[in-house]
Amino acid sequence: MALNVGIFARNMEVTKRINDYVTKKISKLDRFLTDIDEVKVDLDFVKSARSSADRQVAQITLHGKGYTLRTEERADDIFAAIDAAVEKMQRQIERFKGKRARGRGDGTPASGLVDETAESEEAEEAPVIARHKQFTLIPMDEMEAIEQMNMLGQENFFVFYNANTNAINVLYRRRDGTYGLIEPLIG
Repeated sequence: MALNVGIFARNMEVTKRINDYVTKKISKLDRFLTDIDEVKVDLDFVKSARSSADRQVAQITLHGKGYTLRTEERADDIFAAIDAAVEKMQRQIERFKGKRARGRGDGTPASGLVDETAESEEAEEAPVIARHKQFTLIPMDEMEAIEQMNMLGQENFFVFYNANTNAINVLYRRRDGTYGLIEPLIG
């Protein structure tokens, strides 16, 4: 099965050699996880990095049915950054597969649980909202949300559908390293 790989570069040019190298490395991920829908590879050259070893950045994002996995690695060479990111992604996939094998709930998809009639309104003030993002909410408990937040590399907060309370919750990291949970009430 051929993976749908999108390669995006910032502050650098994607040569044929880099394109072939990324495609070859990413195609190996299909052996670890077979239900990958899309792979996005972001390559960046950060001129302002303090260390020369942190200037080349490779970020890999996998999208599949019900999950998103992301890794980012930095190195002084773009090929080394790609290799490190792919290795890190392989470890993350193995961790994810172990958690997924244990199972969760009755297998009801999030689309069956969430009312799709409530859509967000777009604000007319373009400078205030710089980016719109949509994602699928998957039912999970608080511990799974913490694990998913850490796997995605989210630093501040994580939005999820709480399977225990049947509500959308926001998990956030507090300054002291603990976590907080926001449970909105409709009033």
